[in-house]
Amino acid sequence: MNQLVMIAAAGSNNELGKDNALLWHLPDDFKRFKRLTTGHAMIMGRKTFESFPKPLVNRKHIIITRNKSYTVDHPDCVVVHSLEEAIAALPNDEVSFIIGGGEIYRQAMPYCDRIELTRVKGTFDADAYFPEIDPHTWVLDASESHPSDTRHAFAFTYETYRRIGT
Repeated sequence: MNQLVMIAAAGSNNELGKDNALLWHLPDDFKRFKRLTTGHAMIMGRKTFESFPKPLVNRKHIIITRNKSYTVDHPDCVVVHSLEEAIAALPNDEVSFIIGGGEIYRQAMPYCDRIELTRVKGTFDADAYFPEIDPHTWVLDASESHPSDTRHAFAFTYETYRRIGT
């Protein structure tokens, strides 16, 4: 069975973004996202997909939308109409990722085995949020802190959560 991993960056109050844009610029987090997801399938909502300038290289994009006439003419993109359909479309791969947005994260939480969360130190004005991580379901497995610096306006911590019992 494919391991399903949620990957996200969220503020101190679970803020993800506003107006379909990120709330911070963290180059090291972008590099980590690329390193972890390259070569794998990613499930995302339509708005998350549309926030990219173009499909991300060397990754299968499985895009969920309610719009039955929505299409994407790109060989690395598949359009589906539910999370269950997206999961069924995953390749037989070692690991696949859920990359957002807020509603997709909420729906996918029960299906995921791991969460790779970049916790950005700060509070932000947002309209999309990461779901609460239930401490009865998830255990923090690893944590790596990074201070703010000339390239990163905010301190952040990489947090890896594992579903209890997996």
